[in-house]
Amino acid sequence: MTDVVVIGGGPAGLLAAIAAREAGASVLLIEKGNRLGRKLAISGGGRCNVTNAKPLPDLMQNILGNSKFLYSSLHRFGNEDIIRFFESLGVKLKEEDRGRMFPVSDDARTVVQAVVRHAERVGVQVRLQTPVAHILTQDGRLTGVETERGETIAASACVIATGGASVPQTGSTGDGYRFAASVGHTIVPPYPTAVPITSDHPWIRERRLQGLSLYDIELSIFRGDKRLTAEPGDLVFTHFGLSGPAALRASHYVTVSLRDKPGAPLTASIDVRPHWTMEDWMALFKSARERHPRRRLRTELEGHLPDRLAAFVLHQARVDGEVPLAQVSHESLTRVSRALKRLSIPVTGTLPLEKATVTGGGVSVKEIDPKTMGSKLCAGLYFAGEVMDVHAHTGGYNITIAFSTGHTAGTEAARYALARLAEV
Repeated sequence: MTDVVVIGGGPAGLLAAIAAREAGASVLLIEKGNRLGRKLAISGGGRCNVTNAKPLPDLMQNILGNSKFLYSSLHRFGNEDIIRFFESLGVKLKEEDRGRMFPVSDDARTVVQAVVRHAERVGVQVRLQTPVAHILTQDGRLTGVETERGETIAASACVIATGGASVPQTGSTGDGYRFAASVGHTIVPPYPTAVPITSDHPWIRERRLQGLSLYDIELSIFRGDKRLTAEPGDLVFTHFGLSGPAALRASHYVTVSLRDKPGAPLTASIDVRPHWTMEDWMALFKSARERHPRRRLRTELEGHLPDRLAAFVLHQARVDGEVPLAQVSHESLTRVSRALKRLSIPVTGTLPLEKATVTGGGVSVKEIDPKTMGSKLCAGLYFAGEVMDVHAHTGGYNITIAFSTGHTAGTEAARYALARLAEV
């Protein structure tokens, strides 16, 4: 018998277990894999972006899925608390671009080891390689869990922190949805977000742009003439479409549009230099024409862009780059300048959910108390992290949600379990 059982040894589960133990409950953390913190170990490109330092209003703006639901938890245990938590463990952090917080070591193992050691130090009991088959209830109350080996573990409270269905190699294979559904919870169909975008443009299919990286661009997604989002950042062309931070941030709008308006045409539009206007580009070309009239237009473009990008811009503008600047018409320069501001690529969709960094959808938050992360359908059952229908942009926001909701769920699960113990 344990007071609180936590299912899942990722960031949300670890914080839930630690918070529950620090609140005075006995805690058993169950992980079906062979080690804890597997998703932490690969986050942030293996450097572990532990949170984002932006103020709460900015954090909320970067949460795409049910941000209002998370307000109470983030206010209770937010990014500043996360930073203090890691500093108390001796993990020195540094702030990088757009508020992202990383360990000074630039090594995710620093974070994983610190959290796991702290969990052990405060007395969290851990069971590895122990898949859970069912959660057990009686008369609308949680009574424990049953493992796939047929073992029953009695508990007063349970925190489901199994993650979503993205990055399945870390153990996030949707188990939590099954557990939640077994007691009547609604599961919003999972979908990929923070995932590369696909395209059938001939230059993509022919791999003419594969491996080309662009920096500090702005990527917009259009449905017809309506702009759905504009995301600044870096971009990478792949053999199937677009990847990199800007594409991952924009992918949410692709998946939601395909879900809500299937068949509506989508286009990715790249602004190669967002801080320049069309007039700035026109002025540059006209100045170059006066100074170097015999220089080819392609050569001039290649002085400002990677060669392959320059070729793509000329292709899209339908302008011959071999023509000397002195012979390039005003209309042609206008088309090139327009292409530099809106380099369009048709979008067919995204890679599948198992290739996504983050899962959209999950346990409906309408059936979860936002102040406690407790189930409204089953007393003693709590949720934390990506298993719920919450998600955010990349950049430390999703892990902030995991840590915050984990801390809230663990604390409240402990309070509930100890109150139940007092009743006996």
